Amino acid sequence: MKILIVEDEHKTGDYLRLGLAESGFVCDLASNGVDGLHLALTGDFDLVVLDVMLPGLNGWQVLERLRRGGRDMPVLFLTAKDQIEDRVKGLELGADDYLVKPFAFSELLARVRTLLRRGKASIEASVLRAADLELDVLRRRVTRGGQRIDLTAKEYALLELLLRRQGEILPRSMIASQVWDMNFDSDTNVIDVAIRRLRAKVDDPFEPRLIRTARGMGYVLEAPEASV
Repeated sequence: MKILIVEDEHKTGDYLRLGLAESGFVCDLASNGVDGLHLALTGDFDLVVLDVMLPGLNGWQVLERLRRGGRDMPVLFLTAKDQIEDRVKGLELGADDYLVKPFAFSELLARVRTLLRRGKASIEASVLRAADLELDVLRRRVTRGGQRIDLTAKEYALLELLLRRQGEILPRSMIASQVWDMNFDSDTNVIDVAIRRLRAKVDDPFEPRLIRTARGMGYVLEAPEASV
């Protein structure tokens, strides 16, 4: 699942992005309210982790404009303020939960997972499919032909990205940014190795093959009847 983090403290933002990525989520990070609002309105996010005190637009303004723009994804507020009035204001504007800094990452992760389970999308809508391959984003379970497949956190994040963008050729630079949170280095084969390992689990023992190499461009996952 994809999470947007809006946090102006660089250490906190990087800490959250790394921790959530290692927990299997795809994360984007914005360091001010204006950029955060733009990403939230134009991107496809399942949840927003939103700091209150932000440059440009504060968290309350971001949330108010987000709801006014028709976006109803869950929002978890992060703030250094522990005032009842601040919590009430955030919840009245449409926040789904409130976490006061400093916090333990395990608590944030538990709240993120709870909000995602309580999301308005149905369980059926949270299952990504291609042919007989299924990825249940809430249960973090992958099956093919009814057979359970165990993946590492990175393999899972890679497969989820491919399924969410199935039929679309994803360049290595995008995969590196979304799954490994790094700039693509043409001298490294980490992405090709990860694709090879993923294929060995979800493609090689089955028919039809779903993950295809687009030479010189990247990788694409698509069922045979789909077209790029």
